[in-house]
Amino acid sequence: MKSMTGYAYRESASGNVTVSVEIKGYNSRFLDVSVYLPSWLSPLESGVRGYMSSRFGRGKVEVAIRVKERDAPVSVSINEVAALTYKKAIWDLAKILGLQEEPNLAVFMGLEGVVETETNRDAEKYRALIEPVLAAAADQFEAERVREGKATLEDILLHTGTLEESVKAVSAHVPEMEALIKENLRSRFEELLGDRLGDIIAENRILAETAVILMKHTISEELARLASHLAEFRLEAERNPSPGKKLDFLCQEINREVNTIGSKTPILEVSRSVVAMKEALENIREQLRNVE
Repeated sequence: MKSMTGYAYRESASGNVTVSVEIKGYNSRFLDVSVYLPSWLSPLESGVRGYMSSRFGRGKVEVAIRVKERDAPVSVSINEVAALTYKKAIWDLAKILGLQEEPNLAVFMGLEGVVETETNRDAEKYRALIEPVLAAAADQFEAERVREGKATLEDILLHTGTLEESVKAVSAHVPEMEALIKENLRSRFEELLGDRLGDIIAENRILAETAVILMKHTISEELARLASHLAEFRLEAERNPSPGKKLDFLCQEINREVNTIGSKTPILEVSRSVVAMKEALENIREQLRNVE
């Protein structure tokens, strides 16, 4: 089992180039990969996204790639149109204000668009530098998710044990529940039939009605399905590395059976067990929001 949250950072220097990769993970129903890198590296984005999608199946994953390079080849050009436009505007303003001083060259150098710089880089040349750092960061991120997932699994199985024990406790009360149903039904027949209760016809009617009522109100089927769901839940949690969606579905099925049992039971001890099961199930569902 893996958590969807995690953090990783890796950095590597090669010659005059330093590459760093930072990965953050958050909860999400589906896989959502966001890649942040310098604009001149945009041709590499699809490859990074594809790699992360192949490594992780669920969660919001943010990947930030940074490249620092000393002595990078830079081309500098002057935008003459922009410079002349600024010059005219400055002279016009000087006339309006009655100033005679000529603007300093440094003023023009700091104006937007006058001096244009461009770093001459080939994105493909940096792919070989970025890929091993990305892989190392992804490995760290994976290890972090596994570590958190192990702790989450322990907590989920603890609450699963509570559910299993509660099912056993409820099952022990099934004979008592059925006897109570029969007794209540017989009491109702006594009120209706009076002295004729001992007649064969009346007795057969009681048996038939009891069978019908038991079919409607016994919880044996719900307990059987609940035990089956819990067994499947435990197996899925322990063996599937990415069980989040399946476990969430099983929680819905378990909740349905628990609610049905709660609606049928007239016994206080069973009602208490139902409350314990609902509490354990809610804790499990809370943990599953963080599971891949």
